[in-house]
Amino acid sequence: MDNSSPPRTAAALWNDRLGRPAVRAAQVLLLLALATCVVFALTRLSLLVIPVLIAMVVAAALAPLVGILRRLGWPALLATWTTLLTGLILLALVVWLVTLAFQDEWPRLVDEAGRGIEELERFVTDGPLGISPDQIESVRQSAMDALSSDQVQSGAIRGATAAVEAVAGLLLGVVVLFFLLKDGRRMFTFLITPLRAATRRRALQVGERSVEVLGGYLRGTAIVAAVDAVFIGAGLMIVGVPLALPLAAVVFLGAFIPLIGAVLAGVLAALVALVTNGPIAALIVVAIVIAVNQLEGDLLAPVVMGKVLSLHPLVVLSALTAGTVLAGIVGALLAVPLTAVAWAAAKEWNATAPPGERLVPEPSDAESGSWSEHGSGSAPESD
Repeated sequence: MDNSSPPRTAAALWNDRLGRPAVRAAQVLLLLALATCVVFALTRLSLLVIPVLIAMVVAAALAPLVGILRRLGWPALLATWTTLLTGLILLALVVWLVTLAFQDEWPRLVDEAGRGIEELERFVTDGPLGISPDQIESVRQSAMDALSSDQVQSGAIRGATAAVEAVAGLLLGVVVLFFLLKDGRRMFTFLITPLRAATRRRALQVGERSVEVLGGYLRGTAIVAAVDAVFIGAGLMIVGVPLALPLAAVVFLGAFIPLIGAVLAGVLAALVALVTNGPIAALIVVAIVIAVNQLEGDLLAPVVMGKVLSLHPLVVLSALTAGTVLAGIVGALLAVPLTAVAWAAAKEWNATAPPGERLVPEPSDAESGSWSEHGSGSAPESD
């Protein structure tokens, strides 16, 4: 009597307790490989991708103004040109004012910084550290040799090349911004034309929600950043810190990088106050920055931003880190809004899907509640 089991087929190997996890792991690895290839391709095309992404963010913020002008009866071309030129004129005006203040106060800052460095050298040589002037001169000479090295010169050449690429990217971004403001909806409708009617309607809702979240994030962040810049800039002027207007501009730009941007801008303002006005002024500047940041976090940001950016701080930090690693400062600026848009688009797609096609089933009334009432299961989703 033969007690041997029948041979197992290839299909059975993939359906047992080990085969099913292996299939799932292979699917995950394939998706990760595809995502890696996409990210690598995007980083290789940064001169194209970054201007397009920036143009998309700005277009989402300016689209309501174009819509208002169109509803007032303006032609599409005139409404687009008016919006675009208004934005460019305001940007040029801000840059001109900051540059003018920087040129006026730069000599004073150089003189004060020089005196601060001299006082630091006297403290180092005459204080308890016991460092001799010859050692300081040796460090200074080493720094001069490093600045005149071939690596630094080649880095300067790369910097000049990057400057040319930045100008080209800026021009490309303006052109893309114009067409997105004028024909953005038509472009998106054309892209989703191959989809089925029901799926096309869902994709259109997802696109509208994504534009709403992206524009709301940028407009809200700009309002918060402007309030921060006004209050901190006024505080710097009252204390008598030079370069108050350029530092206020740095605060405005830093507010677009969540979590760390405002902190870095405040540190820079405090350092300038320390070098030029002394430690008491620096402490006053630190107090002003902390007070403004508390006002922003506890009152202004929740009112202005609402639920546009419903991301956990850990997700924000992870997105910032990934964006900085992949694309530097531009990646840090774009990572959080793009992550918020991706999350909002996934939620909208799931909410508009038929019950059998939802990625995450919506909890019923009987299933909603705390863990303590049901003992197991997942916590209800919250914005």
